[in-house]
Amino acid sequence: MIEYIPGLAGVPATESSISSIDGKNGILAYRGYSIEDLVKYASFEEVAMLLRDGELPSSDALADFQKVLHERYEVKRDIRLMMWALPANGHPMDVLQTTIASMATFYPDAGAQDPNSAYTQSALTKIIANMSTLVAMWARISTGYDPIPPSKEMSYAKNFLAMSFGEEPDDDIVKLFDACLILHAEHTINASTFSAMVTASTLANPFASVSAAVGTLAGSLHGGANEDVLNMLDEIGEVKNVRAYIENRLKNKAVIWGLGHREYSVKDPRAKILQGMIEAYIKKNNIALSKRFEIALEVERICEELLSAKGVYPNVDFYSGILYAEIFKIPRKHFTPIFAMARSSGWVAHWHEQVRHNRIFRPTQIYTGAGFRAYPKK
Repeated sequence: MIEYIPGLAGVPATESSISSIDGKNGILAYRGYSIEDLVKYASFEEVAMLLRDGELPSSDALADFQKVLHERYEVKRDIRLMMWALPANGHPMDVLQTTIASMATFYPDAGAQDPNSAYTQSALTKIIANMSTLVAMWARISTGYDPIPPSKEMSYAKNFLAMSFGEEPDDDIVKLFDACLILHAEHTINASTFSAMVTASTLANPFASVSAAVGTLAGSLHGGANEDVLNMLDEIGEVKNVRAYIENRLKNKAVIWGLGHREYSVKDPRAKILQGMIEAYIKKNNIALSKRFEIALEVERICEELLSAKGVYPNVDFYSGILYAEIFKIPRKHFTPIFAMARSSGWVAHWHEQVRHNRIFRPTQIYTGAGFRAYPKK
C-alpha cells in the first residue's frame, strides 16, 4: 500500500544546499549563515548573491552586481504599455504574474539548456531587478500616476521605496525595509518555491517558473496571511477583547492568523527579528503605533499560554503586516507583491539548482474513483 500524505507534508522532494531550517530550535540559515547575522551585517543584494553563488561576495563582486542591477532596473516600454492597458483594480499579484511571464518574450534564449551562460544569468538578474520596478510601477499606475523612473545610484531597498512614494526615504526606513527583504528572500521548499521547481523540472524558462511561483504565493494560505493578521487585529479592536476572541476561535476550531508554522515548533526566528525591529524603531524615533501592535503582543501572550504545549507560536506574517502598514505606510494589497519581490532571489537560486541536476517531478496518486466498467449499450 502507498501511504497518502496530504499536502506532501514532511516528504523529502529534493536535495538542496540553498537554505536550512531547524524547526525545534528556531534556526533559519541561508547557505549556512544564520538569518540573524545576515539581517545584522548584510544587504539584500549581498544575500541575493549568496543565494545564487553559494558564498558571500567580495566587495568588488558586490559592487559589480549592484551596478548590473542598476542597469537592469528599467522595464521594457511594451511591458509598461501593457500595464497601462490592464484594469486599474486588478490585483497586484495578478499583474506581477502577467508581467513576469511576458518578460520571457524578450529573453527567448534564456533557458535550462545552458543555465550557466552569461545570457541566462543576465535573465535571472533581470528578474530580481525588474521585480522591484514592476511592483512600484503598478502601485503608481493603478492609481493613475506615471511610474517614477528607477535610480542608478540607490540600493535595491531604497530605490523601491523612492519609486513607490516619490521621495527619498530616510536611512532608518531603508535599513528596516532591507532587513524585511532579507527575511523573506528564501525559506526552503515552501509552496511557491516548489511550484517554481516543478515548472523548472520541465526545462521551462526561468520567467515561466517565477511566474508560477508568483501565482502560488498569491494564495492567502501562503503570501497573503499578513493581510489576514491585520484584519484579525482590527476585528479584536481592544486589548481587553483578546482572551475572549482567542478562546472563541479555539473553541470553534477557527484559524488564528499568523500563528503556527509547519516547520517551526517554537517562535519563527523571523517573527522574533521583526518584533525586535519594530520595538527598536519605536523607541529610537519616539513614536506610537496604533492599537494593533499592543493587541498583537497580547494575542501572542495569550496564545503562548494556551497553545505553546502544541508548538504553536507566531510566524513571520504575525508582525510583518504591522510593520508594512504602520511604519512603511504601504497599502495592504501590495504586501504580497513585496514578499514576491524579496523571494525572487530564492526562486531564481532554486531554478538554477533544479535545472543543473534535473529530473522532472512526477508524483503518483491513490485512485479513489469508480472501478473498471463497460460503456452502457444503447
